[in-house]
Amino acid sequence: MKPTLTKVLFLSQWYPHRNDQMFGLFVQKHAEAASLFCQIKVLYVQSDASITDFETEIKEQNNLSEIIVYYPAKKQNLLSKILNTINYYRAYWKGYKIIYSDDFKPDIIHANILTRTACVAYIFKLLKGIPYVITEHWSRYLPARDSFNGTLRKLVTRIVVSNADAILPVSENLKQAMQSHKLLNNNYIVVNNVVDNSFFTESTVIHRSKKRIIHVSCFDEEAKNIKGIISATFELSRQREDFELMLIGTGIDFEIVKKYADTLDFQKDVIHFLGEKTPKEVANWMQNSDFLILFSNFETAGVVIAESLACGKPVISTCVGIAPECIDESNGILLSTNTESELVEKMNYLLDNFQSYDANLIKADAKNKFSYAHIGKQLSTIYEKSILRK
Repeated sequence: MKPTLTKVLFLSQWYPHRNDQMFGLFVQKHAEAASLFCQIKVLYVQSDASITDFETEIKEQNNLSEIIVYYPAKKQNLLSKILNTINYYRAYWKGYKIIYSDDFKPDIIHANILTRTACVAYIFKLLKGIPYVITEHWSRYLPARDSFNGTLRKLVTRIVVSNADAILPVSENLKQAMQSHKLLNNNYIVVNNVVDNSFFTESTVIHRSKKRIIHVSCFDEEAKNIKGIISATFELSRQREDFELMLIGTGIDFEIVKKYADTLDFQKDVIHFLGEKTPKEVANWMQNSDFLILFSNFETAGVVIAESLACGKPVISTCVGIAPECIDESNGILLSTNTESELVEKMNYLLDNFQSYDANLIKADAKNKFSYAHIGKQLSTIYEKSILRK
């Protein structure tokens, strides 16, 4: 007889949907990891200004059962905000009735991203006695962002956090930032983001004449400081000509950053903008590079650090997100001053010394921290302990 699997209801403020397949992809990966050890159903609600009534999608994929409820959302005047909020909670109730009709009675709820989804979880705890845990990814608590504002929001957030069975930030850095806002709970546990299996898989290595540096991001200049990377690269290119910089991604500041690069007098084939790539394509580019640079002003996690390490590639990073927890002399360099001059110095050093790092050791360590199996087992253990405390 098969053991009974823990039944987990995933709720999230961000999740891939029909209008944006990349939105909250890291939440979906957590759900997939947990599904290796538990029975997972995902309930996600999404506003849609193009519809006049509720619409529901039900999908079975990657060992997940996903129920996505779309609700009509009107223009943002005061009345419409009230109606949208009502429709938001109605959408959750409609989705929950679908789940309940399938004879799925959750043992625990896993809410992702504060605050509203945690309010839903808290309501279920009050009405049905279902415990809940909360994973947080949002950067609003970090000093550099500092956008966790509003008396009511703070009060409600503190209530739902204090009543959760565990708070699961994706980095120690984020944990400390949340606690600094008096989001108090006796059971904070850092749970890393999952790295896709393609990053751990060997790819075909392509011969190239130049050493290769890679940067991957969403091109949000305020956070990622891509101009700083480009400036440092330009300065280094005046000292040596044996390397190239590959920039992967797109986003709100893509054109601004690209135009900035055009103002610098780069030699031919030093800097390349590759645009958006699939996870498998990103993995292939990383595996065919020599090291990664992350020069961010702030990060909640910085999953590209984990992805680079999974490929066995060292990392140069500012002290953001998971970098202080994951990067040491065995797998990269932590910048101490966040200045372009220091970045130039460390890039120059690593171009001459990247081969001294043990790629197999870097990969093995990353697998023990970021693989589906490791994260899934960690989540399963957290669920079991939370249920026992019920």
